[in-house]
Amino acid sequence: MTENATPALGRRTVLQAAFAAPAVAALAGAPVAQAAPAADDSRFTIAVLPDTQYLLDEGGSDPEPVREALRSLAKRRREANIVFMAHLGDVTEHGTEREMRLADSVFDSIGNQVPYSVLAGNHDVSGDDQRGPTPYSRVFGPERFQRMKTFGGFAPGGYNSFHVITAGGRQWLLLALDWRVSDKGIQWAQGVLDEHRALPTVLTTHDLVGGSPEAALSEHGKRLWDNLIRRNDQIFLTLNGHYWPSGRVTLTNDAGNPVHLHITNYQERYYGGAGMVRFYSFDLARNVIDVETFSPWLLTHRDTLPEAETAELSGELDRFTVEIDFRRRFAGFAPPALPASRPARAVLVRGTAAYWRFDREGLPSAAAGPVAPGVVARDLTGNGNDLTVEHLHASAPDVLTWSTDHHDTQPAHASLTFAGGKAPDRGAVLRTAGNAPLNSQKFESGYTIETFLKLPSPFTGDHAFMGVLSWEGRAGDAGKHSGWSDDEPTCSLNVSGERFLQFVVYPVPVDADPTSWSHAIPVGRWTHVAIVNDGRRTTTYVDGAKIARNAAGESRGITTQGRPFVLGATQFALRYGQGFYGSLGDTRIVARALRPSEFLTARG
Repeated sequence: MTENATPALGRRTVLQAAFAAPAVAALAGAPVAQAAPAADDSRFTIAVLPDTQYLLDEGGSDPEPVREALRSLAKRRREANIVFMAHLGDVTEHGTEREMRLADSVFDSIGNQVPYSVLAGNHDVSGDDQRGPTPYSRVFGPERFQRMKTFGGFAPGGYNSFHVITAGGRQWLLLALDWRVSDKGIQWAQGVLDEHRALPTVLTTHDLVGGSPEAALSEHGKRLWDNLIRRNDQIFLTLNGHYWPSGRVTLTNDAGNPVHLHITNYQERYYGGAGMVRFYSFDLARNVIDVETFSPWLLTHRDTLPEAETAELSGELDRFTVEIDFRRRFAGFAPPALPASRPARAVLVRGTAAYWRFDREGLPSAAAGPVAPGVVARDLTGNGNDLTVEHLHASAPDVLTWSTDHHDTQPAHASLTFAGGKAPDRGAVLRTAGNAPLNSQKFESGYTIETFLKLPSPFTGDHAFMGVLSWEGRAGDAGKHSGWSDDEPTCSLNVSGERFLQFVVYPVPVDADPTSWSHAIPVGRWTHVAIVNDGRRTTTYVDGAKIARNAAGESRGITTQGRPFVLGATQFALRYGQGFYGSLGDTRIVARALRPSEFLTARG
């Protein structure tokens, strides 16, 4: 897990339009659509509002930037899928009754549109969280938050709270801790964590780390780290204000996992920070948190140099990406609940010509370790297309091994790992028998070929155009001479040197080789591939998404020649060179075009 600075990419105009347009519509009396964010969307945002003290100061200030920040969050909650807003303390400059009444009215700007927390900073209160009632607690105590759907509870005394946020198809815990958490407060926080052991946790407080560009724990921060954060693996991100300029650091907890600690504070900037907001935009599909910092108030009017310089911050400490493999990071306290395996009968859809899998249903001798030549993988359709293992050349016994590793949605929870390569050529294949029906099947009414594959990480060596699956034979022997070579087979799925999938097929009625190319497939993770032909054209899907470079030419059927179908390599001139380098899982061939909802990845 690493944190990488990213360039601004010219988003100023985009952000300005996003915030200014709703404001104009509202002034004109046009309705602004409001809808709850989608709880199962893999992208969602936690907004952060740091130290607003210079804008809520009874000695002379302007609260309008804070009002506009809160109004803008309410307006953008659906567009940006804003599921929560966390204030990091120092709401006001002096913490007086008058300032807190002002803060009360300002925070009414967000209404009940976005749930939020407001913790106390040193300008709001004094002493630790056992201090008793204060103007802060009378405004931002439990009564203010009890109706929020995220609200979980307050500690006795009313200065520490927690929220449970539902987003990205799971629940997340957010702790909002006082600027000086007492021993009792830490015990309370530990109790909350113990009661929510499976929830990834964001801890917010006022004073934890300071310094820039690389932050360091403050004296109070060391106490929180040693007594709470490092002991609880579920805390993966902390956010605090108090110090400036902004900074960040990654520390390792007792479980050996990284914890990202960020300081966010802009009060030293123009107009007391101008109601600066930071977005933490989680993208669970990409395994990142994208961070951006801007002032909604200044984005709507920035005529002077100070306004323009502060409207949106693009430095490496204010706009960056945190890379987190969420599943791996959370596995220690919240192991993913993977789908159960499905029996073959559940996926033998109408028209299935062949189906192979490598658990004991399809490979009765399955066991960890090398797979010997002669082992048979059964065709579970009963159509007689069993595959037999053969080692190529003088390959070592471990050129083919069995594993329980598999794609999350694969029906069988098993796979085969091929250690093929070049110089010298080596590999293993699984071949149909010489009289298997699949060897001669033409599929002129359409077909779907599916497989699961995984390239190793790191992906080392030269494996350009290694074969995934193919039918043996020579295109020239079938009267096909218009392709790359007469010596290539009439149908094969391969991986190029750039890790592009290449599907080449010679259709039955024409001398042509319409070829499809995917993007570079990832390493270190499973990929589902589906090649769908409707009797006219072929469309390739990678992880359910249609690729761009599908062959434009008409394609009907496959010019098979009565030779074996093979997993694990592609012949050239009737000879095998290198074998596949990676893992293969369930493979199915259906004699019709399937819809994505019928792929092996579909459930129920």
